[in-house]
Amino acid sequence: MSGPVILSLALSHFRSWRGLRLALDGRPVAIWGANGAGKTNILEAVSLLSPGRGLRRAGPEAIARRPETLGWKVSALLDGHEVETRAEPGQPRQVRIDGKAAPQAALGRLLRVLWLTPAMDRLWTEGAEERRRFLDRIALSFFPDHAEDALAYEKAMRERNRLLRDGVRDAAWFDALEARMAMAGARIVAHRQAALDRIMAAQRGAATAFPAADLTVEMAEDAGGGEDLAAALAASRRRDMAAGRTLVGPHRADLAALWAEKGMAAALCSTGEQKALLISLILANARALAADTGTAPALLLDEVAAHLDPGRRAALYDEICAMRAQAFMTGTEPALFTPLAGRAQGFEVSGGEGGSVMQEAWR
Repeated sequence: MSGPVILSLALSHFRSWRGLRLALDGRPVAIWGANGAGKTNILEAVSLLSPGRGLRRAGPEAIARRPETLGWKVSALLDGHEVETRAEPGQPRQVRIDGKAAPQAALGRLLRVLWLTPAMDRLWTEGAEERRRFLDRIALSFFPDHAEDALAYEKAMRERNRLLRDGVRDAAWFDALEARMAMAGARIVAHRQAALDRIMAAQRGAATAFPAADLTVEMAEDAGGGEDLAAALAASRRRDMAAGRTLVGPHRADLAALWAEKGMAAALCSTGEQKALLISLILANARALAADTGTAPALLLDEVAAHLDPGRRAALYDEICAMRAQAFMTGTEPALFTPLAGRAQGFEVSGGEGGSVMQEAWR
C-alpha cells in the first residue's frame, strides 16, 4: 500500500484506556467485545489524528480518563511520521508532528480519515446542522484547507453577530467583516460542491452492493459566496439585527440526498435504506480519494456490521479490501467479521475495574 497508513497506535489515559499499544500492518482492523468495553474509544482516538473534535465532538476535558486528573495522549506512526495529539488538564488540545508543534490543519494533509457511527443513522431525519457537519467532513477530506476557511468564516460571523446584538450601525465595521465572510464563504461553497461532484462521479459505474445517491446543497437563502454573499449580507443587516444573528450564508446550507434508483428522498426511506445510503456515500468518498491521491483514507466504521445482512456485510468487506483501505471496524461478536479472517487483524476488547484491555485474536 502506498501512502500514509497507521503502523502503530498508542493511547495514554484516554477514556477507558489507561494505556494501549497496537502494532498495525495497514490491513483492515476488526475489533469486537461487549457494549461499553471501550471499542469506540479506539476509533475516537484515531479520529483525532485528523483536524477537528473527532467523531464524538468531545472537548479535551471530556476525553481524559476518570478518576485520574492526568492529561491524555494519542500517538501514532504514519509511514515514518511521528504524530501526537494530547491535552493537559485545563489546556486546549495540542498537535506535534515529528516532534514539532503543528496546527490541526496539518493533520489533514498527512492522513485522510472518514467515519460512520450509529449516531449518524438519524442524519437524514434530524436538523440541518448535522448534515452540514457531514458535508464539511466530506469537503475536508478532499481539501485540507477547508477547515481553515470554515474557522475564518465562523470567526468573522461571530464578530458580526456581536455587532448585531449590540445594535452597532457603523457600516465600515460591517463592510470589513462581510468582506472576510464573503472570501471564506466562496471557498467553502466551492469546496462543498466540488467534493459532492467527486463523490457522485465515484458512484457512477462502481461495482457495489450499495445504492447510489444524488446529492445537492440547498441554501436557506439565495446567497452563495463571493460578491453575491457580500451583497446579501449587506442587504440583510436590518433583518439580521432584529434576529440578533446572521441569517444568510453557507452556514445556512443543507445537504439533500435522493435514492437515485427509486427517486426517493433519503428522509422518506426506511431505516435500513438510510443506513445503506450512508455506507454508499462513505465508500464513494473513499474511492474518490483513492483515485485522487493514490491511497484510500482510513475508515472508522463503528458497529456497522450489525446493521447489515450477511450478503451486504461480505460486500462491504470486499470493497474495503479491494480499495486496500485501513478500516477500523467494531462489533459485539467475532462472527460478524468471519469473512475478513486472513485479510485483516482481529482484536478482542474487554472491560474491567482497571480499564479496557485488548487481546489480539487473529492476524
